[in-house]
Amino acid sequence: MSTPSDPLLQLIARAEALMVRLEAVLPHPLAAPDWSASIAYRYRRRSSGGSALEPVRHVAQISLDDLVEVEPQKDRLLRNTEQFVAGRAANNVLLTGARGTGKSSLIKACLNEFAPQGLRLIEVDKADLVDLPDIVDLVAERAERFIVYCDDLSFEEGEPGYKALKSILDGSVSQASDNVLIYATSNRRHLLPEYMAENLTYQHLENGEVHPGEVVEEKISLSERFGLWISFYPFTQDEYLAIVAQWLRGFGVSEAAIEAARPESLVWALERGSRSGRVAFQFAKDYSGRQPR
Repeated sequence: MSTPSDPLLQLIARAEALMVRLEAVLPHPLAAPDWSASIAYRYRRRSSGGSALEPVRHVAQISLDDLVEVEPQKDRLLRNTEQFVAGRAANNVLLTGARGTGKSSLIKACLNEFAPQGLRLIEVDKADLVDLPDIVDLVAERAERFIVYCDDLSFEEGEPGYKALKSILDGSVSQASDNVLIYATSNRRHLLPEYMAENLTYQHLENGEVHPGEVVEEKISLSERFGLWISFYPFTQDEYLAIVAQWLRGFGVSEAAIEAARPESLVWALERGSRSGRVAFQFAKDYSGRQPR
């Protein structure tokens, strides 16, 4: 037998069911992951509107000794990272230059080098940089030192991540904590597309000085907020061959086979139209895989 309160109970039940459905689709605050699960994490947005830091189960096993012909760049990044891990002053870093020359690999090698001393890495896609303040807040009280890593960073006009990154680097009331640095790689020094028409905005003064216009100044302003610039350049043939030899040794190929592989490695690079470190690594994988065990 029904009672007068039945309609009210049904309404409450329907409201509770609606609340459960709304909670599932509304964004949730970024939760801390299991920090013991890995030395590297990826920031991911969920289709439901939430986000999470996912541990990287298989971190690339690249060591500093694996990377050759980039000694000046290696020394500068190693020194900066060592200062950071030791709790001393260090800079955000922008690594720019030719593709496949070891920019990303060098960051991964530094992570593996200093992970035993508490270094951790969080990879963030440029589309998710708008959430960078949330990530910084999440790790601010942690004892570990965190590198926020943005690979192949470049922006088109009006992208929201541009302003978020610019603010967190320098200029915002809310800046990164002392245990966070940003390491980014890019093929563009100024991170934004540059057009011929923008050269017309330069001012030429009577004393010979040249001053860039406002549009150019704005494009330069983001890269200038990185305290350390590290540039990479295309490899010569001898440098390319040295990199090939280094990777082949890493795959256990004998010195005699390495010497015999030189002509084939040059043909491989010619077919790819590049003598980059990436091409050298790809050749070494192919060549070593064809060697008898």
